[in-house]
Amino acid sequence: MEGKEEDVKLGANKFSERQPIGTAAQGGEKDYKEPPPAPFFEPGELKSWSFWRAGIAEFMATFLFLYITILTVMGVNGSKGVCSSVGIQGIAWAFGGMIFALVYCTAGVSGGHINPAVTFGLLLARKLSLTRALFYMFMQCAGAICGAGVVRGFEHRQYKLLGGGVNVVKPGYTKGDGLGAEIIGTFVLVYTVFSATDAKRKARDSHVPILAPLPIGFAVFLVHLTTIPITGTGINPARSLGAAIIYNSEHAWHDHWIFWVGPFVGAALAAVYHQMIIRAIPFKASRA
Repeated sequence: MEGKEEDVKLGANKFSERQPIGTAAQGGEKDYKEPPPAPFFEPGELKSWSFWRAGIAEFMATFLFLYITILTVMGVNGSKGVCSSVGIQGIAWAFGGMIFALVYCTAGVSGGHINPAVTFGLLLARKLSLTRALFYMFMQCAGAICGAGVVRGFEHRQYKLLGGGVNVVKPGYTKGDGLGAEIIGTFVLVYTVFSATDAKRKARDSHVPILAPLPIGFAVFLVHLTTIPITGTGINPARSLGAAIIYNSEHAWHDHWIFWVGPFVGAALAAVYHQMIIRAIPFKASRA
């Protein structure tokens, strides 16, 4: 019996808990390093190839995103019946799946934003400089316009007839309904981005084999399922702008402001909630 007790003690000392639980988790030294706030303006970025490379990555990712997703939307709109197309679920999978793939491909180059609202939220949290944020937004919008333009080139005969994938508030809903849906949908997306890329979470959950792009893509999928019947789901001003410019009709511009105001408000709320409530970063800084 004594030998067994010694073995138990040896095993307990050799294989101690990797992560404290309960109140013990609140104390002790940090097992992660909080990245410093990005400067508001960093002139040196403009001389760096990595800065321009990141912008090109955002352009290409948004281009591919619009190409695949708008073709999917138009395919569903042009189908003869519910059973002859992928339906709303297929559209949602196209958007969520493309975000998963493209964030995975570009995260190491540009961060994989692919959305001005995501960039805006990260800017408010000081995860990147204003210079980089504005450059990203410009490249995202340019990529979206080009992606929608290629779709129109392929579907020139049916493009107008099938709606061009533009975002509008659907019949039966008010502008307030559309704005609220865009705010909440973008909040879900940007909050997921903050949580999936959080330095503390990555350190504490390092033993969990999960990719950050997976929950982000899944959030996009779920938001599309709920919001397509209301606005067609924007939650991405570049996506809405690209489709509206190429479609170019009064119908496309009638509610367009909703697809900028809603996502930016939702992104701002998500940034404030995560940084100030969940992480309490300003309060930690004041105690330091």
